[in-house]
Amino acid sequence: MGSIFPLDIAARSDPGRVRQLNEDAFGVDPDDGLLIVADGLGGYNAGEVASTLAVSSLLTDLVAARAAAGESFDPEQTLREHLERVNRDIHKASTSSSAFEGMATTIVVAWIVGDRLWVAHAGDSRLYRLRDGELEQLTRDHSFSQELLDAGMLTEQEARQMPAKNLVTRALGVEAAVEPEIRSLDLCAGDLLMLCTDGAIESVSAEQLASELAAAGHPLDEVADRLIALANEGGGRDNETVVLCRVGVAGE
Repeated sequence: MGSIFPLDIAARSDPGRVRQLNEDAFGVDPDDGLLIVADGLGGYNAGEVASTLAVSSLLTDLVAARAAAGESFDPEQTLREHLERVNRDIHKASTSSSAFEGMATTIVVAWIVGDRLWVAHAGDSRLYRLRDGELEQLTRDHSFSQELLDAGMLTEQEARQMPAKNLVTRALGVEAAVEPEIRSLDLCAGDLLMLCTDGAIESVSAEQLASELAAAGHPLDEVADRLIALANEGGGRDNETVVLCRVGVAGE
């Protein structure tokens, strides 16, 4: 078992109202506390290939690596090594076949190990945590708009509306090497985690998102359905994926 807490998980993915192909991908392993979301980049079906490859490889290999390591298991090292390997695989495929030229994918991984939450990401797919009614974004976008926001050159509203807001500055497969951002945080019973692609939150305000996630009386499946519906009501201009995970009380 990856987590000492019981986990309630729900996931939804939708192509949206504009695009025919869904290039998002997600994977979950409740027994190992592993949650992954990816948003493929590239023309034709290349983005779908990149995101699916990343999720399927990480879902299998991270769990296997943890089991093989035993007491010497190091979550940070394991995440870094396998994200770097997947990056090399995608980059090699994108540079060796014209069908996959330019393909890449964002990635966000949440791995619950004992009572800790390990987070790894590259790109603008996000991880949020709702705790005691307060919503916090646990990842920081690797994007052009975020860099301008950090530099004080844009307001948050301007960043959401700029034409190049979806231009990512880091992703798996773009270069031969990648530097994933990895850290660990504490985890508490009652925490609600949400992994998502940018399309799922493009038209949803932080206040609206917090309100939807705080609907504690509703099953997570219903909350996930509602989030996808909100994204589509806002235009559905991109693919939309959400993975929700509610942390229960240890020992239950």
